[in-house]
Amino acid sequence: MELRNILCPLDFSEFSARAYAYAQSLARHYQTTLFAVHVIQSVFSAYPTYINPDVVDEVSRGLRSFAAEELKEFLEKHTQPGMRMESQIQEGDITDTILALAQAREAELIVMGTHGRRGLDHWLLGSITEKVLRKARCPVLAVHSSLDQSGAPPSPEVQIRRILFCVDFSAHSDAGLRYALSLAQEYNAELTMLHVIEDSVGAKDPEKVRAEATEKLRGLFGSSGPMGGMVKTHVSIGKPYAEIVRYARETAADLIILGVRGRNVLDLALFGSTTHRVIQQSSCPVLAVHI
Repeated sequence: MELRNILCPLDFSEFSARAYAYAQSLARHYQTTLFAVHVIQSVFSAYPTYINPDVVDEVSRGLRSFAAEELKEFLEKHTQPGMRMESQIQEGDITDTILALAQAREAELIVMGTHGRRGLDHWLLGSITEKVLRKARCPVLAVHSSLDQSGAPPSPEVQIRRILFCVDFSAHSDAGLRYALSLAQEYNAELTMLHVIEDSVGAKDPEKVRAEATEKLRGLFGSSGPMGGMVKTHVSIGKPYAEIVRYARETAADLIILGVRGRNVLDLALFGSTTHRVIQQSSCPVLAVHI
């Protein structure tokens, strides 16, 4: 799989710094260009007819000057030697600008930092990152800057040694499969394919259902399998988001990959019920792959 033109929005926080580290790691592995952008929210967009245009221009110039200094300092501090990268400052609605830039640059991946999992942090996750996740036409990698599986601060070095790929046997998980295989090969990582059986199937024999799902997982690759048989399978029973988060923590997964549905009303409801909760509760990055 080729992965070209990675877009990484920055707000100069610890969250975007962590995301920027992942974006650089991916850019190095796939030998591609990394495009970093900072978006200035339009200050007077809500009251355009009440503000003197000269005042708007003056404030805009001041914000751009300040943002340019912040961006320069951020990149000098966090950019690793030898990176192929570009940077830019844009002004406008943050979500719309990110999505427009991703389309204009033909980005094949957006890497974004997400805030925490309580109070205001929950609101911030919903206000920007989740909007991009819902509307983007390319995969989005959501990166927390929180405590790792052991309760310690995350290592500054990006480590992807164990990948958890969630399979529901739909076209959506098929779309994520090539990303899972490619990333596992690039990082020489262990890949586990997880299928969660909903509690609602309790009318059937759980062990029989589990065995059938296990065979179906194995059948995705045939008898020989890729990567010298380095792909593992696991079947759980319960609520999908809860089982995904639990299993990821138990196995110390470094990355979760989810195939997500499209952008109609039903799809957005389904997105909110599983993908959002996994991103919100997981302590490792989550790659959401759209089709």
